[in-house]
Amino acid sequence: MTDQSAFPKLFQPLTIGGVTVRNRILSTGHDTTMATDGTVNDRIVAYHRARAAGGVGLIVCQVTGVHESARYTNHVLMGVDDGCIAGFAKLADAVHAEGARLFVQLFHPGREMTESLDGTAPVAWAPSVSPSERFHVIPRAMTPAMIREVLAGYGAAAARLQRARVDGVEIVASHGYLPAQFLNPAVNRREDDYGGSAENRRRFLHEAIEAARAATSPGFVVGLRISGDEMHEGGLTPDIALETIGSVADKVDYVSVVAGSSASLGGAVHIAPPMYMEPGYVAPFAARVKAAVSVPVMVTGRINQPQEAERILAAGAADMCGMTRALICDPEMPAKAEAGRFDDIRACIGCNQACIGHFHKGHAISCIQHPETGRELSFGTLSPAPVSRKVMVIGGGPGGMKAAAVAAARGHDVTLHEAEGQLGGQARLAQLLPRRSEFGGIITNLEHELKQSGARVVTRSRVDRAMIEDTAPDVVILATGATPLWPNQFHYEGEGQVLDAWQVLSGGANIGGSVVVADWKGDWIGMGVAELLAERGCHVRLAVNGLFAGETLQSYVRDANAARLHALGVEVIPYARLFGRDEDNVYLQHTASGEAVIIEDVATLVLAQGHAPDTALQDDLAGFAGEVIAIGDCQMPRSCEEAVLEGLQAAWRI
Repeated sequence: MTDQSAFPKLFQPLTIGGVTVRNRILSTGHDTTMATDGTVNDRIVAYHRARAAGGVGLIVCQVTGVHESARYTNHVLMGVDDGCIAGFAKLADAVHAEGARLFVQLFHPGREMTESLDGTAPVAWAPSVSPSERFHVIPRAMTPAMIREVLAGYGAAAARLQRARVDGVEIVASHGYLPAQFLNPAVNRREDDYGGSAENRRRFLHEAIEAARAATSPGFVVGLRISGDEMHEGGLTPDIALETIGSVADKVDYVSVVAGSSASLGGAVHIAPPMYMEPGYVAPFAARVKAAVSVPVMVTGRINQPQEAERILAAGAADMCGMTRALICDPEMPAKAEAGRFDDIRACIGCNQACIGHFHKGHAISCIQHPETGRELSFGTLSPAPVSRKVMVIGGGPGGMKAAAVAAARGHDVTLHEAEGQLGGQARLAQLLPRRSEFGGIITNLEHELKQSGARVVTRSRVDRAMIEDTAPDVVILATGATPLWPNQFHYEGEGQVLDAWQVLSGGANIGGSVVVADWKGDWIGMGVAELLAERGCHVRLAVNGLFAGETLQSYVRDANAARLHALGVEVIPYARLFGRDEDNVYLQHTASGEAVIIEDVATLVLAQGHAPDTALQDDLAGFAGEVIAIGDCQMPRSCEEAVLEGLQAAWRI
């Protein structure tokens, strides 16, 4: 039953051109990294079908190249020949069967070529020879003939998509891609009909829209996606964006507003803004657009909860809200919200690890909280266990909680034992880092899944082999985690204070004024502890055993962190291997040259050197008659993502 009192706007239908959408929740265009040959495959269909079945109103499928020169990754979809039609038709039919609508993005990256396709760099085209700072690409200027070819591609791709029963297309002029490059006077320095005056700079976008219109029939939707502010020096400004939107308002069926640009590190953060950004922060610009146009306005940018979307809609700032990562995390979020099942919604925490983080590594999209995402063909439908077994899960971190919840949901008799008084494991410490409190949401969400599953939870329960043998489970799932690693090759003399990151986060230590954080892993911990201590007024040096701070983090997260560390005056020392410590100094080695690096007058050395697996119970269970499965950090310390995935896999295995 719909809870209209909670969401009077969110679940109202919306007419966009010739299409009516059942609600105001949108899955915006985002790369799934699932395409293998430029066409839609079964994995992509299953991914989007899950979100359509979960109640989303509109799905905008990922970027689809309109010209051969648009192949900016090895996994981009392409719309340059009729071979694309069958896959898109299968996707459209699947989405329609679940009651949702489907648009597809028409795309050309211009100078924003993100990777080599075969080990050699492709030719990048742009309005002018204007380098891309982020990817260090210097493009060549498009010839008039090339412009005509690409514009024709917009029309040809739109026609193919209409033949595939797709409901509409979206011209991607956002994030510094080709149409935005034409709009931007700092990038477009042409002196012909496509450059110079604002009218000329808009010509490419106008003609791309006109090409899509001319190639399709009335009622087929043609929309625009544009960054209201590219958020970097030399990027499109809100004034140019507003003028552009006004110039095409009578040519498009809707405007979808985002922020940021692919062209710089600072601008790119806004492509998938991490948890540091305020929810719904693009909505004020969307409100300016809505006041200026009569077509529907969509907005996205950290809208992770249905309550946030309702607030934006109720304020009249937009007509539809992009909630992409919320749907990656919980495909059933719309249906749960509509039914008033608010506590059942698995809220996105904005970590960026397995969604955009996977894309940047060339892997299929997923979610650290919901690893079923992107694996719908394997784990999309929960199958009951053929035989109910007695299962003992030891360790209540995210991996153990996921294993227990899924195993119980499959019909097993499950008890989870946690040695501490609270569940959560290392996530309880992670949420204490600056601007990472939202990470604690993974504990809340998994605890709720545990409760729903019927698994029993026993806290303050330390388990040994005798207890396991007395309990006599059929299966033992070990999720005992890890402990901070203190390096063996560490020369320590005197009484200079040395703490590990867990001790710092747990509180109680007198840190002193001068700190060195020795960061071996290059993840959240070193950067987070450095920021925490700098905010407390310490003079902090972050010594990184790597090329740069946050080397293993998703780039938007890392770059946002790096900006804050710079503002706080944290000195970052790369290529730094920890060697030793005496009463006053910290000794490092340059990892390439081996030369000594000495930091004097250090009150506290903080170790962020990774973790050691806790294998004590696993070792003690040698020869145990039952099945023993180890998951997460007690196998090998990694991240929360691997622990939760292995918890899911273990629960499916038994």
